[in-house]
Amino acid sequence: MNIFNPTPEFIAIGDVVIDAFIKLKNAHEVVNSETQSTELCMVFGTKLPFESAEEVVAVGNSANAAVAAARIGLSSGLIAHIGKDENGEKCIKKLKEEGVSTKFIQMHPGLHTNYHYVLWYGSERTILIKHENFPLTLPNISKTKWLYLSSLGETSLPFHSTIVEYLEKNPNIKLIFQPGTYQIKFGTDALKKIYEHTELFFCNLEEAQTILHIDTNSADAKNILLLLRKLRDLGPKLPVITDGPHGAYTFVQKDGVEKVAHLPIFPDIAPPQERTGAGDAFASTFSSAIALGKSVEDALKWGAINSMNVCQRVGAQAGLLTKAQIEAYIQNPPQGWNISIIN
Repeated sequence: MNIFNPTPEFIAIGDVVIDAFIKLKNAHEVVNSETQSTELCMVFGTKLPFESAEEVVAVGNSANAAVAAARIGLSSGLIAHIGKDENGEKCIKKLKEEGVSTKFIQMHPGLHTNYHYVLWYGSERTILIKHENFPLTLPNISKTKWLYLSSLGETSLPFHSTIVEYLEKNPNIKLIFQPGTYQIKFGTDALKKIYEHTELFFCNLEEAQTILHIDTNSADAKNILLLLRKLRDLGPKLPVITDGPHGAYTFVQKDGVEKVAHLPIFPDIAPPQERTGAGDAFASTFSSAIALGKSVEDALKWGAINSMNVCQRVGAQAGLLTKAQIEAYIQNPPQGWNISIIN
């Protein structure tokens, strides 16, 4: 971090949690005939053996983003609220080890650090979440360049107005928005000003459909060009949509004309362990690339590579790569892994 500017250039804001991964043994998947959603099923009312359990400390969308930015080489910090407890101390220690500034993290006596349970089956996971109701405040970060906003709890809606007021007073700060579960539930009307101040915006295809109130059975549900345009109409200058194994989509400029670019996922270098944090890795790495002055096309590639590698390890941070490691993959891309223009 530059000693003449002690404020990190990339600051993430959002909940920080400890994830307890429980690798299930006796479980199976069932497709719900009414909703067509896949459900995780286990025998009810009995004792079930599991394969393993592992704690992953100081994670969450925003914490993952702060760690990703730090590994890539940006000066990085995290604004978060945790309990003044043993789990909170674990989170502070881990973030410091990752090179993330913890000066903006507040510890609250009498409250508990967020602790989630991750039911891990195959390469997918189902997360049991509970967010502590922390008193949210915003410190002085006027010297930062990028503010990365993601998942906050269900009582956090008023705090978003505080963020908007701060952005209006400090127009030098560029906002990156990767909405979490409750921020999507709040709706675009409630977060209108947040959307309008957003520079980079990230969501997956299903989230885009929910945010835009698109019927999933309609012809528009998978019309990427339409979805990107509607997201941009909400305010974000550059929306990005990810679609799991199908890759990512965003706008690029080609010969002075705006087009939609698609990049497939980076092929797995080995069977994935599990996919927690893949979306966070993509969004934060894409953002870090832009912060470093890379093109949108390069940012897509950086995000895809880091997303792939996160799936090679357990948890959202263990597989995050450095700038040099990402560039090594860029120099030797797999055959056929290219950006294509789809409109």
